[in-house]
Amino acid sequence: MAQEITIRSVTGQELELLCWPCEGQAKGIVQLVHGMAEHIHRYEDTAKALNAAGYHVVGHTHLGHGKLAKIQGYFADQDGWEAVLADTHSVRVWAQEQFPGLKYFLLGHSMGSFVVRCYALRHRDLDGLIISGTGHFEKPILTAGGMIAGLQGLFGGAAKPCKLLHTMNFAANNKSVENPKTECDWLSRDEAQVAAYAADPLCGFMFTAKAYGDMFDGLRMLYPDKLSAMNQEVPVLLFSGDQDPVGKNGVGVRKVYEELKAAGIKDLTLTLYTGGRHEMFNETNREEVWTDLTTWLDARV
Repeated sequence: MAQEITIRSVTGQELELLCWPCEGQAKGIVQLVHGMAEHIHRYEDTAKALNAAGYHVVGHTHLGHGKLAKIQGYFADQDGWEAVLADTHSVRVWAQEQFPGLKYFLLGHSMGSFVVRCYALRHRDLDGLIISGTGHFEKPILTAGGMIAGLQGLFGGAAKPCKLLHTMNFAANNKSVENPKTECDWLSRDEAQVAAYAADPLCGFMFTAKAYGDMFDGLRMLYPDKLSAMNQEVPVLLFSGDQDPVGKNGVGVRKVYEELKAAGIKDLTLTLYTGGRHEMFNETNREEVWTDLTTWLDARV
């Protein structure tokens, strides 16, 4: 059963933090960093699988997300991405105070994968980085997206949903799904998981223009010429479904892999799951994914 507490964001807002301690002697700590338009409670089953393998698990719900959000899909008035990174670090500090002396792994999914990739450029002392459902974005796309977000902000819409960017981001995601039943079938082949997401009022909302702009700021931190800041000794695991539109059906994930390889990361693993969609932790073969993840972790503790 998760322990739920409230912590304070660097912005002053309250955030929910969940901690799933394992029984007995722990091998390490895994911090979960969730994706866009969802919340940390969705990772309960994954946390329990990690607990069973001997890992304490901790994670928080981002600014602008979950039941404590003041504005859905809005990080902060200023430097929103920096606030997200700082909050992620605050959770790490809390976890290491609770469970000192253990190896520390950071796991980010989707937007959370961008967060942890940025985090690893600033903090070189991680024991492992796990990147789930990530994507690769070229400069022209980020430039255009930033301009759209900025223009809406100029006209007083910074804290309002950005319908244009939402459409550009999500409209084509079901394209490779045969006979989709919902707008979010691209998330998983497991219909029950898709239905639960669609029915959750804390999932699937539109991001505001300001938050899109903040996220684009973060993605610009991940250009290849900036990756030299990362510790080359940190083990990195990337995994995704090969039918995940965020990762361009594996093409974008491979690009991220190649860029990390070129940056000199020595222990680098890539797994693409055949037929898998965006949320491998909620996929029909999720037990295989959990096993692969814990095997990778065990080899590095």
